[in-house]
Amino acid sequence: MDNLRLWHKFLQTIKSEISPVNFKAYFLKTLLKSTLEDKIILSVPSAFILETLNRDYKKLTEDIFERIVGKKVMVEFNVKEFENPESKEEDFFQPVQTQTSYLNPKYTLENFVVGPTNNLAYAAAQAVAQNPGTSYNPLFVYGGTGVGKTHLMLGIGNAILSKHPGFKITFSSSEGFTNDYVSALQTKLFGIFRKRYRGVDVLLIDDIQFFSGREGTQEEFFHTFNELSSKNSQIVITSDRPPYEIAKLEDRLKSRFQGGLMVDMQIPDFDTRVAILKTKCAQQNNILEEGCLNLIAASVETNARDLEGKLTQILQSLKHKSLEPTVENVRALLGKKEEAKLISLSPKQVITQVCEYFNIKQTDLTGPRRVKEFVLPRHLVMHILSEQLNLTVEKIGEILGGRDHTTVMHGRDKIKKLIATDRETQKILIEVRQNLSTITY
Repeated sequence: MDNLRLWHKFLQTIKSEISPVNFKAYFLKTLLKSTLEDKIILSVPSAFILETLNRDYKKLTEDIFERIVGKKVMVEFNVKEFENPESKEEDFFQPVQTQTSYLNPKYTLENFVVGPTNNLAYAAAQAVAQNPGTSYNPLFVYGGTGVGKTHLMLGIGNAILSKHPGFKITFSSSEGFTNDYVSALQTKLFGIFRKRYRGVDVLLIDDIQFFSGREGTQEEFFHTFNELSSKNSQIVITSDRPPYEIAKLEDRLKSRFQGGLMVDMQIPDFDTRVAILKTKCAQQNNILEEGCLNLIAASVETNARDLEGKLTQILQSLKHKSLEPTVENVRALLGKKEEAKLISLSPKQVITQVCEYFNIKQTDLTGPRRVKEFVLPRHLVMHILSEQLNLTVEKIGEILGGRDHTTVMHGRDKIKKLIATDRETQKILIEVRQNLSTITY
């Protein structure tokens, strides 16, 4: 059993035997440094964690490793900065991204929340997990921050590992790949570096946009990609944008990335945000009624990461203030500062901000011309006046140059659907609302 698989199995086991808080605090940032005859060396990030593990978890750690490897072993904890200089030469070439070099077992395809903004990416992930190297190779998943790209990637890795225990899988950030490449240049240990990235059945690379402008890294990854492709090894890549939008990325890499399947993950819609909150509450054994979840979901329109942060904040505040998890208490904790501020805006201020954002004249927005470039700004104004200022469709039609209320209803409903599915429109709405929230009186 190789070190990556051994560490993965250890984490899965100990996670079920200690509290989630302690698992996260003491083991998520601990790495398997090396294995000797009857000794396993674990690397920890601080002296405090070293002391805690030696005092409270050394016996449990040794017991679990003994169960896994089938023999008695001694476990030694070392702080990263002061690791044993007598380790093997290979141990000095450790991936810089060691904290994410294993497949975190908490990210699975089973606990990934699927909605209309990510269902294609999820379906592709399932196909890859079922038939690695044959379905969608490479799989290129892109989308904004916090939409679940890394979760999906790790879910693929964990699913493949479960189905094919003998597979070699490497997971790395693009920054980690670059730093490992630089280390190989400095130490001349290219054999070890290439074995790590090319001698695998599955390669998972996160945030590839950071390869931008790094010519040496791109050259090395190009050859890594080609070698893996020739062996039908599965490659999964994530990015915050599609390949053709990554600046200073070599055309030959763009061509390789676009040669497989590219799927977009967008900001979750309202129903998906509610489902995410339900899943997180279930995982943490917290109970919040539907009304509370709806309030939290409505308060965060950015991404799943921000949504989870808001949930944690609310749960901690309820606990700290000894409040019951009622709709009234959650509403009070969420506050209505931004919402109240937007409601207090005048229609003229909304129109002015939208026109400034799109660099168009107010007469273009309110006038009768149906030019394509004015449609999106006009529909956005309809949406904001309706959703944030609570104006009737008749009033909105009057403000926008005397338009019929059915025209306003059509525009409002059309933009609402677009906001739920189109990442660029979501981004524009968020930025316009942020601009509106900065208006002073």
